[in-house]
Amino acid sequence: MQFFRSIICLMAVCFISASLNAQYEVEIAFPSLSFTQPVDLQNAGDGSDRLFVVNRFGIIHVFENDENTTSISSFLDIQNRVDHSFGEEGLLGLAFHPDYENNGYFYVNYTGSGPSRSIISRFKVSPNNPNLAMADSEFVIIELPKPFANHNAGALAFGPDDGYLYITTGDGGSGGDPLNSGQDRESLLGKILRIDVDNFTDSTNYSIPADNPYADSTNSFRKEIYAYGLRNPWRMSFDPETGLLWAGDVGQDDYEEIDIIVNGGNYGWKIMEGNHCYSPSSNCNMSGLILPIWEYEHPSFGSASVTGGFVYRGSSAPGLTGKYIYADYLSGQIWALNYTNEPVLNEEIINSNLFISTFGVDESQELYFCAFNGRIYRFVDTSVGIEDAQPLASPETFELAQNYPNPFNPSTIIPFRVSQAADVRIDIFDLNGRWINTLLNQSMAAGQHEILWRGQNSSGEQAAAGIYFYRLQVDGRLLAAKRMVLLK
Repeated sequence: MQFFRSIICLMAVCFISASLNAQYEVEIAFPSLSFTQPVDLQNAGDGSDRLFVVNRFGIIHVFENDENTTSISSFLDIQNRVDHSFGEEGLLGLAFHPDYENNGYFYVNYTGSGPSRSIISRFKVSPNNPNLAMADSEFVIIELPKPFANHNAGALAFGPDDGYLYITTGDGGSGGDPLNSGQDRESLLGKILRIDVDNFTDSTNYSIPADNPYADSTNSFRKEIYAYGLRNPWRMSFDPETGLLWAGDVGQDDYEEIDIIVNGGNYGWKIMEGNHCYSPSSNCNMSGLILPIWEYEHPSFGSASVTGGFVYRGSSAPGLTGKYIYADYLSGQIWALNYTNEPVLNEEIINSNLFISTFGVDESQELYFCAFNGRIYRFVDTSVGIEDAQPLASPETFELAQNYPNPFNPSTIIPFRVSQAADVRIDIFDLNGRWINTLLNQSMAAGQHEILWRGQNSSGEQAAAGIYFYRLQVDGRLLAAKRMVLLK
């Protein structure tokens, strides 16, 4: 949970404006409510439409999903069990059992002391009060030893198709993964785990799903592992429409990444940080590794810690439908990542200037996010009821920026700015002027955008090392071209 690199309290602002031509703004969703260091937001899926907010110090709050609500209840208070002495420790994750409406079970992920460890436990709601859990009902599912105080991840989620509990674990902390936990399949750290909490064994309070990648392993690989090679996956979520599992993995010094998690996948840490060699720093062996769907570099935005989000499936912001919404904790920037087809397209929604700690959805799949000023926010679509923007009067209001990294291998990001809605095309050419690929050819909304080139031609084949040009056209007019270098 590396977004706690600094804990800074901001004054609450009721409305945050985006740039002049932005389609979305953010507003405080529940003006009368405020929380202390919120790190997770969940709904129970029981038809009540209530929302639950996790306080890092060890309290889960519950309230009605009504913008006019003024009342918050303490659903669970385990402050006396939670070790929150370090900024990345605390009560970090919450998930409700798929059959919560009938069995009343929910699960939490928190750090404890004596010894230092991460604890995943089950609790039960009171049979007499739906807004109160029984603190003495704790049933410990699994405990993970913690070698250091940081990198605890802590997200929990139930698979929508299989009903298993997924758990994110950090690499155990310090810096640079000194224990090589990310690649060590005998360790549960630096992983996403998957377990069956409805069936127990003689030795554990859970069982191993038969299709876990090492369920039948005869070596000492941990059978709980679903995916590995992760550094500090802060927040994960399932897309309810596609079933894809998304995660934001906090980087070391230079790169933040977004991953789609698959069974048995190795996401590279600490061999790789994002798309780049980390250990060793060059000529690393990338065979068998799954590269990020998207990465961004720290200096490019003044950003330094990704907060994973959700694929938007609500109805209040139709322009975001099907896009993965995520943020950077330190910069407050929020982006929409379009992965419906190649190429991957990243669009900035807004720079909120908030310390965004987590995203969450209600039972209608409407999206919210929490900030460390204690407020819960939501998006407002300012384009509703407004006439479409007029065509751009002059080409000077568009900008093509230098790609980064440059030189690059295996992929690079091309930033560009559109001041008004227009048809945008970006093409790749080699040094001899031969067309290589079209990265983008579609109508774009006003704002700052980015697009990824994976170093491939139009047939999906890897391009040769060398000098390439990328060219921007807007409404059929050639505006700019820049040079980049692909290394091998």
